[in-house]
Amino acid sequence: MIIPKLALKNLLGAGLRTWLNVFVLSLSFVLIIFSQGLIRGMDQQAEEAMIASEVAGGHVQHPAYDPFDPLTLADAHGPVPPALESLAAAGKAAPVLVVQGTIYPQGRLIAVQVKGIDPGQSILNIPTSFLSAGSSDDEVPALIGQRMAMLSGLKAGDRVTLQWRDARGTFDARDAVVVQVMNTSVQSIDQGQVWVPLARLREMTGLPGEATFVVLAKVAAPPDQAAAGGWVFRDQDDFLADLRAMVETKSFSGSILYAIFLALAMLAIFDTQVLAIFHRRREMGTLMALGFTRGKVIGLFTFEGMLNGVLAALVAAVYGIPLLSWMARTGWALPAETDSYGFPIGERIFPAYGVGLVAGTTLLVLLVTTFVAFLPTRKIARLKPTDALRGRMT
Repeated sequence: MIIPKLALKNLLGAGLRTWLNVFVLSLSFVLIIFSQGLIRGMDQQAEEAMIASEVAGGHVQHPAYDPFDPLTLADAHGPVPPALESLAAAGKAAPVLVVQGTIYPQGRLIAVQVKGIDPGQSILNIPTSFLSAGSSDDEVPALIGQRMAMLSGLKAGDRVTLQWRDARGTFDARDAVVVQVMNTSVQSIDQGQVWVPLARLREMTGLPGEATFVVLAKVAAPPDQAAAGGWVFRDQDDFLADLRAMVETKSFSGSILYAIFLALAMLAIFDTQVLAIFHRRREMGTLMALGFTRGKVIGLFTFEGMLNGVLAALVAAVYGIPLLSWMARTGWALPAETDSYGFPIGERIFPAYGVGLVAGTTLLVLLVTTFVAFLPTRKIARLKPTDALRGRMT
């Protein structure tokens, strides 16, 4: 027990130098946990937003449908298979019909995808209930997102000419009334999208009972291939693959930041140990003369370095827990137009901290601190007590 007591006495006796090292190391603790929690929070927030507003329990798509190729829309529709129709009748699925269209706001031409959906659906977090508002046969209620509203210059209550091609390839047009502008962080249901009632779109295009894809509720089990009539099922992992790839890229950037914070902290510990060994030569000689082996002297200095990490963890907990808890509640405000980079995370990122993240970071920093504290002490193994007492290093 003499080494821990002596190491603690030496650290506290160093005064300001010790507490400066401890504070710098505690900053590394807090910054590493914050940066990693920010990336985890961005990932969770984006996935939750996509699942709630677009993916739900997955999509069963017409085999000709390619969401990245608008030229396939002309043939990417068909009668909804009976198994999916039964799920829709039970409120466990929502058919969506997609056709290519054009709107003409203020004399401009903007190509859009016109998506028909049941106004009474509750599977997707989209305010489709506004589409049930009464309108004449010559006007179509339309729901758009805030990005689409900015692009087109439209707002709630505005009228715009909507053009489409029906099942026979004939162009037709009608006035559309913007019944609501929805605020959503998911671009794929907003950018270039115009949502209308499914029944009206089927009637306008001459495609009764048809759909392009069917969104399943989270609790609904996907039908097998035979029951789906050849339609293709895409699960949540399929939709979230691109998002997770982008988050992994951000995680790599975060790892570089992680390494920088850790290196700065370790540099402070290493320099402190080197200076301590240089200035405390006579102390080491005295300890050896009193019976300390070289191994015990090395253990003493290594333990002092490890105590720096322990004290830093305690100091980081004092101000880091309230600070990180506050950040988790209020979030990190993003600059305007940040969502144009493709992450559906809204105006704020809410960091997510887990026990594994905190414990893993603490353990890693303590291990690295101990190792860095040990590196300069290897010189003690070649130290002669007589030289140390004279203040010399061999």
